[in-house]
Amino acid sequence: MPNPWTGKGNPYTRQEVRDRLQHTLNQNKAIIAAGAGTGISAKFIEKGGADLIIIYNSGRFRMAGHGSTAGLMAYGDANAVAMEIGEFEVLPVVEEIPVICGVHGSDPRRRMWHHLLKVKEMGFSGINNFPTHSIVDGHFRNVLEETGMGFNKEVEMVRLATKMDLFSIVYVAKPEEARQMAEAGADAIIAHVGTTTGGSIGVVEATCTMDEAIERTTNIIQAGKEVNPNIFFLTHGGPVNTPEDVRSIIAKTEAHGFVGASSLERMGVEASLTNLTRQFKSIELPHRNK
Repeated sequence: MPNPWTGKGNPYTRQEVRDRLQHTLNQNKAIIAAGAGTGISAKFIEKGGADLIIIYNSGRFRMAGHGSTAGLMAYGDANAVAMEIGEFEVLPVVEEIPVICGVHGSDPRRRMWHHLLKVKEMGFSGINNFPTHSIVDGHFRNVLEETGMGFNKEVEMVRLATKMDLFSIVYVAKPEEARQMAEAGADAIIAHVGTTTGGSIGVVEATCTMDEAIERTTNIIQAGKEVNPNIFFLTHGGPVNTPEDVRSIIAKTEAHGFVGASSLERMGVEASLTNLTRQFKSIELPHRNK
C-alpha cells in the first residue's frame, strides 16, 4: 500500500515497487527511471510519467553546471547530500512515484545498516549504489579493492537493503558484478556503459560506441539472468542519450528500460533555457517617437 499515514506516495515496500514496474512492462512500455538533482527536476520528471526517481549526489553537481563525475570525487559527503536532497527538495514535491536514495556503500565512516535505517525512515522506497566503484578501473580500482573500499561493500549494502525490504536498483559495469548483485538480491540491474555523451559537459572521447554498448549490456544482462531471471534490467550511459538511442539498444538487447540522469534533467535544461532565452533576446523595440 502507499504511505500509511497520508494514503498516497512514498514510502512503498519492495514488492510494491516491483509490482509497479511489472505493471509498466505488462503494458508493453519501457521502464524509465530518472536521476533528479533538484526538486523542480523531480516534480516535472514525475509529470512526464517516469516510473522511478533516483536521487544521488552527482545530481547536485550536474544541476550546478558541473560534470556528473564530480560525484565520485571528494567534493562533499555523498550520503549526506543524497539525504538532504531527498528530505528538503524531492520527497516534499513528488506526489506518487517511488523515490530511490543513492547510497555510497563503501563509506567507511558509516555503519551501513544504521544508515539504511535512516534512508528507510526518511521515506525513500529503495536504494541505488551511487557513487559506485564499478565505474572505476585500473590501478586506483585495485587500490580501493585492497584497502577495504571495494565494490564488495556495495554488494554487502544491497544485501542489507534486501533484508530491510528496500527495493534495490544498482549500477554494474561488468558481468561478474551483475552476478554478485543478483546473488545479493538486487531487484533491478543497470548496465552502466560509461559517462553520458553530449551537451555542454558530456564526455566526447572517453566513451564507447553504440555497438560496444550493446555488447556490454547484453553480457551484463545474461550474467544477471543466470542467477535470477526475475531481475529488471536497464541500460544507462555512454552513447545511450536520446529516446532514439534507447529504442535502439532496447531493440537489440533484453533490457526492460533506461535510466537517464544527464540525458534527462541536464539535457532538458540546457536546450530549453538556451532556446527560450534566445527567443526573448530576439524581441526588438517598436519604432517610437522620441
